[in-house]
Amino acid sequence: MHLACSECGAAQHLDTLFCDACGGLLAFALDPSAPGGAALRRTFAERRLSNDSLDTSGVWRFRELVPAVAAEHVVTLRENVVPLYQARKGAAYAGSTQVSYLHLGMNPTGSFKDAGMTVAISHAKSRGANVAVCASTGNTAASMAAYAARAGITALVLVPAGGISEAKMAQTLDYGATVAAIDGDFDRALELVRSLDPARVAIVNSVNPYRIEGQKCAAFALLEARNWQPPDWLILPGGNLGNSSAFGKAFREARALGLIDRVPRIGVVQAAGAAPFAHLFRDGGELVPVRAQTTATAIKIGAPASWRKALAEVRASNGTVLEVSDEAIADARAVVGRDGVGCEPASAASLAGLRLLRENATIGSDEDVVLVLTGHVLKDGAYAAQYHASGGRFANAIHATPTAATLRALIDEVTAVRA
Repeated sequence: MHLACSECGAAQHLDTLFCDACGGLLAFALDPSAPGGAALRRTFAERRLSNDSLDTSGVWRFRELVPAVAAEHVVTLRENVVPLYQARKGAAYAGSTQVSYLHLGMNPTGSFKDAGMTVAISHAKSRGANVAVCASTGNTAASMAAYAARAGITALVLVPAGGISEAKMAQTLDYGATVAAIDGDFDRALELVRSLDPARVAIVNSVNPYRIEGQKCAAFALLEARNWQPPDWLILPGGNLGNSSAFGKAFREARALGLIDRVPRIGVVQAAGAAPFAHLFRDGGELVPVRAQTTATAIKIGAPASWRKALAEVRASNGTVLEVSDEAIADARAVVGRDGVGCEPASAASLAGLRLLRENATIGSDEDVVLVLTGHVLKDGAYAAQYHASGGRFANAIHATPTAATLRALIDEVTAVRA
């Protein structure tokens, strides 16, 4: 693999974080002569039977497709071993017949960030980094803290004061990170992080190309779970847009290697109060940052760093970008729960987006759709509690049943509702 600027194309040193020529974000490219096809699929399948620590990771099992790191420097928590669930209630809610959830919230720290963090922290360890730094709305913080702890690297997290759930903060602190709450939003936190010298500290936000290489492995895990048959659509939430670019990159590489014969169309869904990428896709021109306002805090980002890379991937897949309301996200999250799966608020933007794309006939009812759930339901328990307490569309009440008679009446009531 070689590293180059994703904007001007200039070749870069492997330890560089931003382009020396234009300051743009960097991206790895696979050697076009790399072996692929059936032989590579067999190699991946054989590793699933192995108990080697590299093979039990859903990232390092695909190590031919990620930047090389010596085995002694690899930091893994068996990340990216994630399920693909049938979405019966979600499909009915959206008006579709073929819908699945790729649940990245089933990662070790409860979010998709782990797949990227294993590569970023492993690379940082290999070059002797002592400190890892990130800006975060919560999930990156928890993931970096866990992997840095395993690597013996000090973790420093910048978060917006009051802009991170208690559960994510507790995770981050438990893993031993130092947290600095800034007077500002995520975009300000990332601005501060990007001002640091990458030669002195390991910056592990998704501006780090090693993060993207790990995150793209979620697409390989998805394809493998489907016997290398791609869906028609992959729909996912859009925040800083590193994950959107990662999925697109993975699908392109899989096709180039002969692992699949076509790429899925990609749908990126943003919260209406934090939708600069959706506005750009609709209106054209350059991205205009916004002051993000949404209760889906994991995608509460007004100036996404990876928008150019994500835009290229969406266009290459003939995909789309859209925005949905916080109310639509809240209801969709409750529906995901009805499937017995559950997710954090931002994850449900994918189902809310599918419902809207079905309503405007962008997606046909019989098209094969995979919805990406990016975080675990326990990432923000206060959000769920508030939804049910406020009487949302799919809210459940807590009933008092002090006697056997009232309990029997309650059983009759719920039985009648289900009937």
